[in-house]
Amino acid sequence: MSSKRTRYAAELKAKIVLEAIKGQRTINEIATAYNVNPTLITNWKKQALDHFSDLFKTGQAKSPGDDEASTEQLYQQIGQLKVELDWLKKKSGRLS
Repeated sequence: MSSKRTRYAAELKAKIVLEAIKGQRTINEIATAYNVNPTLITNWKKQALDHFSDLFKTGQAKSPGDDEASTEQLYQQIGQLKVELDWLKKKSGRLS
């Protein structure tokens, strides 16, 4: 019988990681208090510290190509929906 994986809310992870970063209690004490594996806390803390500098980057994080790709994908989806709508209208006999 397999056990189901526990999923933790982002708010809880942030609270735990912030407490771990403060260093007022050990990782083991925090893990016991929140009933979480100490390895998870260590991994979450490492992820948070690795990506912490991203919070303070100035300017646009996305490149202009990202917007173009997104726009192109949306136009493609609109075209697909138009084709499907025309097909449905033709099948139902309501071609206008």
